[in-house]
Amino acid sequence: MREKELFEYAVIRVIPRVEREEFLNVGVILYCPAQDFLQASFELHEERLRTLAPDLTISEIKEHLLAFERICAGGAEAGTIGALPPGERFRWLTAPRSTIVQTSPVHTGLCSDARETLARLLAKLVR
Repeated sequence: MREKELFEYAVIRVIPRVEREEFLNVGVILYCPAQDFLQASFELHEERLRTLAPDLTISEIKEHLLAFERICAGGAEAGTIGALPPGERFRWLTAPRSTIVQTSPVHTGLCSDARETLARLLAKLVR
């Protein structure tokens, strides 16, 4: 069995009206430096989102979420941020902001398989 290693994660949220503080969890971003792992995964439940904010443009939200995936992957497709090391990209993605797509505070844990942990967190916190 693999040794457990420290990971950090944040929940990705859609917050249609920041002033109302209502949100819908739509994804998780997980960073585990020991496993060289930085990945975001999301599931957008459009019906739930339309119930919360009927005037929201779903395609725009999807673009924001896809940007999280591109930045996690790094490289030229992620722009200037994509050239940063994974830890800096994680910190950039989880920095507080007041936009429609935000992240929760960063949480920590221990895992032996970051990919499996990401899937488990997505199932627990989003589905």
